[in-house]
Amino acid sequence: MCNFRNLFAGLVLTFISSSILAEGRAGYYGYGKPATPTEIAGWDIDIRADGQGLPPGSGSVEDGEVIYEAKCAECHGSFGEGVGQFPVLAGGTGTLNAQRPLKTVGSYWAHTSTLWDYIRRAMPFMQPESLESDEVYALVAYVLYLNDLVDYDYVMTQDNFTDIQLANREHFVPDPRPDVHNTRCMENCKNAEDIKIVSIVRRPEPAPAEIAVAAESKPHAGEKIYNQYCVICHKAGVAGAPKKGDAKEWNTRLEAGMAVVTEHALKGYTGKSGVMPAKGGFMQLTDEEVRQAVQYLVEPNK
Repeated sequence: MCNFRNLFAGLVLTFISSSILAEGRAGYYGYGKPATPTEIAGWDIDIRADGQGLPPGSGSVEDGEVIYEAKCAECHGSFGEGVGQFPVLAGGTGTLNAQRPLKTVGSYWAHTSTLWDYIRRAMPFMQPESLESDEVYALVAYVLYLNDLVDYDYVMTQDNFTDIQLANREHFVPDPRPDVHNTRCMENCKNAEDIKIVSIVRRPEPAPAEIAVAAESKPHAGEKIYNQYCVICHKAGVAGAPKKGDAKEWNTRLEAGMAVVTEHALKGYTGKSGVMPAKGGFMQLTDEEVRQAVQYLVEPNK
């Protein structure tokens, strides 16, 4: 009991002290603390078009080719042609005015910095932010090589980064619309009771037959999750993921039981023929959403 009282008294004193220190500081309520330079540096990783923000380092096309084949080609193809739904990285020059333009790094992108920044933040798909700076330089150099923008002996560095000018850079223009800032009303504001709804657009009520058809064709609960997240790997079989509808692959996994398959999807699993990150790498998904997606993938094979 004595220890509890001491702890409680300490918490009260800490709260009172924080409140006293907070007095006189506009906009400060005694919560949080100023960010340290190290904490800021962890978030301040954007790369600007003029090269500002680039870390020291270098990478050659030759080194980039090796890294690309090991970590990128499975999704983007050995020549940047794209696999399944994954983006095409190379080609497309001269197609922007066509009915179906091919937008790639070489044909559409405006700045090399976009490529560098995105690779460092989000690639490889299964291991984002795992690349060293030299590896990112090498991969950027190799993607530029795939687009015939540099020679095979090219080495990209922090110093020559801005020498590369992408072909479509002049076709991006600043937004001419002015910034508009509204001032929030703090006093003498309009009375909420005086605000009236003058009309409502109502949706027409569906006929009973339409309701019956909709009920019969109601999509599986996991279909939306699959189409938004799982399809990235399970449609093309990326990283050994069993494709949707591949009964042989799914039945092999189901031999361990549905509970095990679901647990692997939730917690992650590395097998002989593939890797499953926990929740497919989308940790914002709830456990129930993952279970529904697994059920949707497995049901046709039961």
